[in-house]
Amino acid sequence: MIPFLSVFLDGKGFSSIEIGEILAIVTATKIVGPSLWAILADKTGKQLTIIRLGAFLACFFFTALFWLNDYWPIVFCMATFSLFWTAILPQLEVMTLNSIRRNAKIYARIRLWGSIGFIVFAVIAGQLMETFSSESFTAIGFVILLGLFISTLWVKQSSIKPSQLIKTSSITQKIFNLRFILFFSAGLLLQLSFGPYYSFFALYLRDLDYPSYAVGSLISLGVVAEIAIFIFAGNVYKYFSVKSILVFCLITTSIRWLLMGHLADSAIILILAQCIHAASFGLYHSASIQFLQKHFDASQQNRGQALYIGGVFGAGGAIGAYIAGVTWLDGAGATSSYNIAAGAAFLGAIFAIFISNNNEKANKTVTL
Repeated sequence: MIPFLSVFLDGKGFSSIEIGEILAIVTATKIVGPSLWAILADKTGKQLTIIRLGAFLACFFFTALFWLNDYWPIVFCMATFSLFWTAILPQLEVMTLNSIRRNAKIYARIRLWGSIGFIVFAVIAGQLMETFSSESFTAIGFVILLGLFISTLWVKQSSIKPSQLIKTSSITQKIFNLRFILFFSAGLLLQLSFGPYYSFFALYLRDLDYPSYAVGSLISLGVVAEIAIFIFAGNVYKYFSVKSILVFCLITTSIRWLLMGHLADSAIILILAQCIHAASFGLYHSASIQFLQKHFDASQQNRGQALYIGGVFGAGGAIGAYIAGVTWLDGAGATSSYNIAAGAAFLGAIFAIFISNNNEKANKTVTL
């Protein structure tokens, strides 16, 4: 959905501001949705049931796009779809980590299959939308979501030992921990910086006169880089701390957006910028999961994952999409949009620099 939703909405005749607003509203559902589902998962322990329900209802509401053309009906449809979509990832992450006993190397290898799937459908979707128009976006999404729901019927939930469910500390103390606040702020700024990329990358390439297959190919290149880092991420943690990895990812992401905003007319520069996606998303996401696993207790994992996804991806993504929609100006403000993105990522790196590696210092909390 990320690469081609803007193309679909542009085909419906919406302006860049309207596209940014729709993406912001849809993304904002991630602020509330993950926490609601996580509380339910923590109280019932039935992550798999929630995953299945979320997959089914996400598919159901997405299907309504076949018949909608106006602004508010599309907003409602996409927001409702996203609300149920957010039920899936946090629970799936926790189930995966429980089943592999939190082994970073195994987690990275499992996670790369999502990236492989993304590559396949990014290339296929780009060709189908060129052949059959932007309206084919809905049919492609329906097929993928239906396949997702069917696949959940074969998933089995791993058992959790009673000792894992013992609450060792208040989650409020964990949330207002200075170390976590810095980590959260850095992640939010990183996600905010993705605004112009997630919202307008396909339209950006079109305006720069790249061929239609370039969108799927370049996005796939970024995900190939992501896969490579997922494969080797386990070894990276042997030599570098989570903090060092986060700072590196944020700085390189800032450079990436500067390249995109100023030199995107060069295919070589675009290829280089897309390779940095290995750090911008793949390595950063993997390091973030490691941080959350160590920061929150076993009984807090669902809520910790939900807070991260809701706050960082939800609030950060919504703010980034809205700012990009306002500054994009139907393509005239592309460079300014990417400059703002680069600044946000660099500011995130400054926050990450102050994340303490000292466990004693990490226990300090902020008094409000």
